Amino acid sequence: MTFEEYAFARTAALVRLARLLTGDEHRAEDLVQDVLAKAYAHWGRISRTDQPDAYVHRMLVNANHSWWRRRSRREITTDTTIDRAGGADEAAGVVERDALWRLVRDLPTQQRTVIVLRYYEDLDDAAIAEILQCSTGTVRTHARRALQALRKRQDAPAPARTGGM
Repeated sequence: MTFEEYAFARTAALVRLARLLTGDEHRAEDLVQDVLAKAYAHWGRISRTDQPDAYVHRMLVNANHSWWRRRSRREITTDTTIDRAGGADEAAGVVERDALWRLVRDLPTQQRTVIVLRYYEDLDDAAIAEILQCSTGTVRTHARRALQALRKRQDAPAPARTGGM
């Protein structure tokens, strides 16, 4: 498979994975672009591996972790909402998904990465371990701790709002 064929076939899935890892659509697109540029330079070696997809996923996860380490503290991210017309059922589903995604975003990086790869990318423990370069036991530990934290946070009552106005 040529690099162009790979990029054409997998870019949308890579952007989806990056968006889930970063929580920011624009940062995800930049991350995928950077990773694909690096992959292009080494495509001869990558294409000879048994699983070029796993190799590129690992590059994407590593690039995301590197970005968080070198990120400037001057950058401030904010949550934005876009009002769109829709039915009440659709709105309830969006609210529920948004609340769950906020909980996932608050997880530590490794736990969030495991949850995204397992439940959004539908990868098994062995594939996740290969991408993260760790043991399957470590993957299961991160997943268990993440799910425990999500359950605890989801069951916790919402903080009471105080103050005037």
